[in-house]
Amino acid sequence: MTVNLKDRIALVTGASRGIGYFTALELAKAGAHVVACARTVGGLEELDDAIKAVGGSATLVPFDLGDMAAIDKLGGSIFERWGKLDILVANAGVLGTISPIGHVEAKVFEKVMTINVNATWRLIRSVEPLLLKSDAGRALILSSSAAHKCKPFWGPYSASKAAVEALARTWAGETQRTPLRILCVDPGATRTAMRAQAVPGEDPTTLPHPSEVAGALLPLVGPEQSETGKLFIVRDRQIVDYRMPE
Repeated sequence: MTVNLKDRIALVTGASRGIGYFTALELAKAGAHVVACARTVGGLEELDDAIKAVGGSATLVPFDLGDMAAIDKLGGSIFERWGKLDILVANAGVLGTISPIGHVEAKVFEKVMTINVNATWRLIRSVEPLLLKSDAGRALILSSSAAHKCKPFWGPYSASKAAVEALARTWAGETQRTPLRILCVDPGATRTAMRAQAVPGEDPTTLPHPSEVAGALLPLVGPEQSETGKLFIVRDRQIVDYRMPE
């Protein structure tokens, strides 16, 4: 499916590597100007080079999503330069530790909640007015099957992704009478650094590359996409299922 994002402004968090990197690249290939956010300057610069190589354009915004004041300023900066935002891809997240709940250090739990949940809420608050100025605002919130499986030892990460889905579905309900469409997506097991950290004995070559997952995500942020408040699932490099909110 061809997605035309010419003259669209897209904000991607966690854009320096993995799914965020390749989603940003796919957005640029489709014609969007990408506002790429991440902590790692080197990774953002590599992304910028890759985007320029395909004829696209990007604005790099290096900062830590734990910096809530920076998230607040981001919305204002986007408004001053473009006056709107067409696409949000809230991709950045941290795993924490795979450990019994009672053994998780407080600082680890708090970091997972800060980056995965608090920062997502702060980002929503910062850019919602900009997305509503678009004729077809689209928000894609990255989730995980961990939000539903709640496997032993995955407590902090599972709880954070369940919270993110709740935020997204609530936001979708609040904006359903507007042109803004909001989706969650579970990208599935993907060949990323986070996956290697979570499942260290796994053969990464058996998993889809993040570039393949990014290609599947692109139609979810196009102007033609009309669903809101749903969770889509990527399996075998394509969207194969979704769950309706109850």
